[in-house]
Amino acid sequence: MKPTLRPSGWLRPASMASVLAIGGLALALLVHAPLATTAHAATAAPQGAQTTAPATTAAGAPDTRPEIVRRGEYLARAGDCIACHTAPRGRLFAGGLAMETPFGTLYSPNITPDPQYGIGTWSEEAFFKMMRTGRKPDGALIYPAMPIAQYTKVTREDSNAIFAFLKTVEPVRQPNRPHTLRFPFNQRDLLYGWRTLYFREGEFQPDPTKSVEWNRGAYLVEGLGHCTMCHTRINMLGGSSPREQFAGGLIPVQNWYAPSLTSDKDGGLGDWSIEDIVDLLRTGVSKRGAVYGPMAEVTYHSLQYLSDEDVRAMAVYLKSLPDQGGRKTGPSVTPDPSVFALGKRIYAEKCAICHGDNGEGQLPHYPPLARNQSIEMDSNVNPIRIVLNGGFPPGTKQNPQPFGMPPFGQELNDTEAAAVVTFIRTAWGNHGLPVTAHEVNELRKAPLH
Repeated sequence: MKPTLRPSGWLRPASMASVLAIGGLALALLVHAPLATTAHAATAAPQGAQTTAPATTAAGAPDTRPEIVRRGEYLARAGDCIACHTAPRGRLFAGGLAMETPFGTLYSPNITPDPQYGIGTWSEEAFFKMMRTGRKPDGALIYPAMPIAQYTKVTREDSNAIFAFLKTVEPVRQPNRPHTLRFPFNQRDLLYGWRTLYFREGEFQPDPTKSVEWNRGAYLVEGLGHCTMCHTRINMLGGSSPREQFAGGLIPVQNWYAPSLTSDKDGGLGDWSIEDIVDLLRTGVSKRGAVYGPMAEVTYHSLQYLSDEDVRAMAVYLKSLPDQGGRKTGPSVTPDPSVFALGKRIYAEKCAICHGDNGEGQLPHYPPLARNQSIEMDSNVNPIRIVLNGGFPPGTKQNPQPFGMPPFGQELNDTEAAAVVTFIRTAWGNHGLPVTAHEVNELRKAPLH
């Protein structure tokens, strides 16, 4: 069976992180799959597909029956494999995408079934061991730009289905580019230390006290969805603390802030309904806001293709994450009167026509700015970048012609951009802090791809 998955245009506005009008979630690198529906985490099939036996044949070759391949294709779509393993203007799954890190540049590998440069000589067992252990078939450790700490949770059935699909895509004879990491980060032996601190091998284990739906969402978000890769603060070692899981953090190098996914009512999902989260993931817009920047890529390539059941399961799980802090209260910060006046004037001239005189917005196309959690939260990175660079929600099946925001970086100098962002963050009862011209200037240097 030939796969139907093809690159449908390339949407890579900024990075593999997330930025939303009011928060959201990100999935960035390789594969993710639907969750188990029984106590031992057996895999659920996508909507409309039948549950099958594990995708294995007696001879150990991948089971490429049409229903297995279709299911593997669904999982590959759900996992957004195309985003990292297909370079701009490149061949499907042939790799070569440059991923900038604080330690140098990593290049995604070719995962087509080409026998020389891809995974054509891999066995189903080798592919599963790579997912479970974070090692190549030759035993080499994989750099954690691939979310090995999350993919270890994938079930054998899901791994087999994904492998079966990948074996049916068109082989591409394209060599893999070598990584260009600085010394000593180019020494793979250092990964043993990283793995000791941050890698715990083992399949996802459902919580028997929770519902099937909750467990399904946990598997998607916590495991193969690897949302924590962006939505948890990354430390100097390239790892993250379990205590800060899903609490939000700045994405290194890309300079987008991935907001909290917890029930924190300041920057998280505490004020969101299940329906709000579902709408945002599935269509890119909701009553609470819209996805912009890199999160738009995730929705475009991946989330819009998930079944309704999978998207809702993710929303149910996210809504259950505990609060990491309270909402800001009390009076708004009083900025410098001259800065506030300048920002108010610029807002009236350039912003009010869409977002309203009092920041009320015009749903569903233009999100409200008054009491907007992503505007108020401590990090000012996202509102500055949206003002400078603009952004469009993705075109999705349920929102094929999205409305967007133009960039103002070419019209506003640093002082003016800082003033209008300061006004938005402190007007209408918002509790954000003022922004400086220096902060704006620093973010003009942020990558746009």
